[in-house]
Amino acid sequence: MPNAAEFAPPEPAPGAIRRIHLVAAARPNFMKVAPVYHALRRRPESYRPILVHTGQHYDANMSDAFFHDLSLPAPDHFLGVGSGSHATQTAAVMVAYEALCEAERPDMTIVVGDVNSTLAAALVAAKLGIPCAHLESGLRSRDRSMPEEINRLATDAIADLLWTPSVDADANLAAEGAPPERVACVGNVMIDSYEMMRPLIARDPGPAALGLAPGGYGVVTLHRPSNVDRRDALAELVDGLCRTAAHIDLVFPVHPRTRGRLAAFGLDRVIAAQPRIRAIEPLGYVAFMALVEKSCCVITDSGGVQEETTYLGIPCLTLRESTERPITVDQGSNRLVKPAALDAAIADVLAGRWPRGRRPLHWDGHAADRIVERMDHWFAGRDERIGLSLSLR
Repeated sequence: MPNAAEFAPPEPAPGAIRRIHLVAAARPNFMKVAPVYHALRRRPESYRPILVHTGQHYDANMSDAFFHDLSLPAPDHFLGVGSGSHATQTAAVMVAYEALCEAERPDMTIVVGDVNSTLAAALVAAKLGIPCAHLESGLRSRDRSMPEEINRLATDAIADLLWTPSVDADANLAAEGAPPERVACVGNVMIDSYEMMRPLIARDPGPAALGLAPGGYGVVTLHRPSNVDRRDALAELVDGLCRTAAHIDLVFPVHPRTRGRLAAFGLDRVIAAQPRIRAIEPLGYVAFMALVEKSCCVITDSGGVQEETTYLGIPCLTLRESTERPITVDQGSNRLVKPAALDAAIADVLAGRWPRGRRPLHWDGHAADRIVERMDHWFAGRDERIGLSLSLR
């Protein structure tokens, strides 16, 4: 059955310039929004992209740097939500975004990823009859103890358009009963960001700025609550990193959340005592990817990094029990690793026993172009259905 949004009076009239909200809240959101923003800007006769930054995860060293590196302007709207519990953040984004939509109604809301802002903006759009598209739809970890999994499931249930990064996501949505006309495999827009910035990445000093040789170090990123919010879990990870540092230098751009937990638990002193672990400030996208692409491996709990390493064929050791991106394991260079096995896994990497994998379908730098094509078709179809509905009255 069509959603009510399909029969809402179009604003503006069919064929006019469509106002598209791109909702971003966290580092990966910015990286997914940027290629879509630029693709829409290349179609000024049809679309006006409007950046909405919820402020759910805001840190000047991270957010401002990513906007600059990805050639994004300052957000058109900053909701200033800030930190808080899941309920607090979700409710605050809903209140703020509803007010924005009522003041300046968009023709479509595009939400990305799986943060609280994603679900909150999708709920607002659904209740106001605004067409909503979910970019990076269909990913599933099968672990409902992860708040992100709940956000994915709920967002996909109410979004009008489900744009997936890979064929396994299509299969997940089909198994859940999503109508096939709502689903499209557009590819991985994170790869678009990488290819867009590749010339700048190539010019960045990368490891040379830290006195490291290409291929002679690993990169570490940790930020997930399940890994860093409990002392026992974080202490186990720190111990694994220290054992790993006996074999290889590690560069550790420390997420603000993780830095706070390390200090609170007294584990920052353990890291500081390891000369082969370089704990540094968070990096902008260009500087971070310059480190990653010249590393011998990445140790992470990030979803996006699993994808980037698969694209680059770099060994990725993911410190999680499950991943919502299993295609990076089935086809790519990613493997799930327990902290106790970290140094053994590194030994496999250094011995050349780690699989390089292959790039999944549509991970080619053109996902944003496919997204705009899908939007063209959807709006054309909606205008036709609205015109038919009005002619029958």
